[in-house]
Amino acid sequence: MLSRLSINNYALIKSLDMQPHESMNTITGETGAGKSIMLGAVGLLLGNRADTKVLYEDDKKCIIEGEFSIKDYKLNAVFEKYDLDYETDTLIRREITPNGKSRAFVNDTPVTLDILKELGSRLMDVHSQHQTLLLGSANYQLNLIDIYADSSKLLSEYQAGYQAYKKSEEHLSELLNNAERISQESDYNDFLLKELTEANLSEDEQELLEEELKLLEHAEEIKGNLNNILSILDKNEQPATAMLQESQNLIRQISSYTESLNGISKRLDEAYIELSDLVREIEMQEQNIAVDFARTEEVRDRISMIYHLQNKHHVSNIKGLLDVQEKLEKETFIANHLDEQIEGAKKQMEADEGQMLQKADKVSARRKGIFRSFEKEIIGLLQQLGMPDGKLQIEWQPKKAYINGIDEISINFSANKGVNPAPLNKVASGGEFSRLMFCFKYVIADKTALPTMVFDEIDSGISGEIALQMGKMMQKMAQNHQVITISHLPQIAAKGDSHYFVYKEVDSDRSMSMIKKLTEEDRVKEIAKMIGGDSPSEHAFESAKELVLS
Repeated sequence: MLSRLSINNYALIKSLDMQPHESMNTITGETGAGKSIMLGAVGLLLGNRADTKVLYEDDKKCIIEGEFSIKDYKLNAVFEKYDLDYETDTLIRREITPNGKSRAFVNDTPVTLDILKELGSRLMDVHSQHQTLLLGSANYQLNLIDIYADSSKLLSEYQAGYQAYKKSEEHLSELLNNAERISQESDYNDFLLKELTEANLSEDEQELLEEELKLLEHAEEIKGNLNNILSILDKNEQPATAMLQESQNLIRQISSYTESLNGISKRLDEAYIELSDLVREIEMQEQNIAVDFARTEEVRDRISMIYHLQNKHHVSNIKGLLDVQEKLEKETFIANHLDEQIEGAKKQMEADEGQMLQKADKVSARRKGIFRSFEKEIIGLLQQLGMPDGKLQIEWQPKKAYINGIDEISINFSANKGVNPAPLNKVASGGEFSRLMFCFKYVIADKTALPTMVFDEIDSGISGEIALQMGKMMQKMAQNHQVITISHLPQIAAKGDSHYFVYKEVDSDRSMSMIKKLTEEDRVKEIAKMIGGDSPSEHAFESAKELVLS
């Protein structure tokens, strides 16, 4: 339930704070004082969108806080779903800055409006004129029936089956679409796959071939240069090896005269060994290089074929070609087994459809099973609310399976004797709509886990004994729910466990909305004014006392 509401810098409200009673709360006040503005602020706590036009002072941010006591309601799963801290006294806060930014928090954790809407839908049900208009919506009517029939578990099971069926239906459709495309492309794909398969490609082949071709194309030049080097080092009239050998002999002849020449002698020996080894290495390299025109052409052709395939398939390396080959192999496999896959997908879709329809039948049976009791209960309540000739009839017809089942219903209504019930959006007046909506709220109240129910002038179009009866019905609802009602009728205002009065004050030549909780004495005065005007008679005071005590 809502245990505290704080509104700062919102519309006509500069600062407002209230602690609603856990049972029934009535809010009255002057016309235009800001009663419905409070509901607008509550709507922000429940995830409604806002803009900077709601700011009382344009240069300050708006802060709206609602503290909710939720210990008696099973809301842990919602908090776990969004990784929120679960607190038995949960604080929801909305902030709207002067530059238009809006932020929402649950127990000081930032949340999106979608999360806030989901949580808010579990905390409060706010009746407004907009919600009354929804009464003509087929989806809204079906939801009423589902709540009354307690069919949420069956409906969830059906919806899971429906999603499975739609998934298998989409899979079959995809296969059938692919079948047409694959059939058209099959021959060409076979040709492409054969071409790639016969190419017998390996992933590192291109780099090796390009290196080999570079060597083959320059083999004559490489071989000639290596021979020239060998001649210089070892084979001409004065080769480097011979000159180095002669230098060794000369240094040996004089090294015995001084030890300082031993180092030079040693280095000449090492140089000769290194040069001899280098000559042998060059000879081996020269012998290993062959001028092979046939192999050169073979490698050129292979590389040309690879380049051709890469251009054809718009890839830059052999790995890309191998990926194309793998894709073609899969498509060929699919093409060769497509009939089997389509047949399997059809069987799966038919099985899913059968299971879905079985679940749909259970939901439909549960719904249809409560039609008469729902009609009877609503008609009885309408009679209590001054509509003795009110008639309600649920019209049903089958519908192609969709996310909410196989039922199409219309709640038909007539307020007048001798007039057949017709769809709600064609027959009911504003006052009749409000009473009908209240009856619906009343019968489903005990079937929902909503902590708080809010009514914004749902008593429009009624008065006297009918208003008194509606007030008693609200009192009964308040035994299991927190009820907050904005009313202009003394009969309903008198039924609250707490009575709040909204009024206007002028501050710096500007009006602002205020709220105060009335004492018992002030409450009688306010209700007397609602009965007899600004200067109520003694009789109005007596009537007010009777209403409060009744």
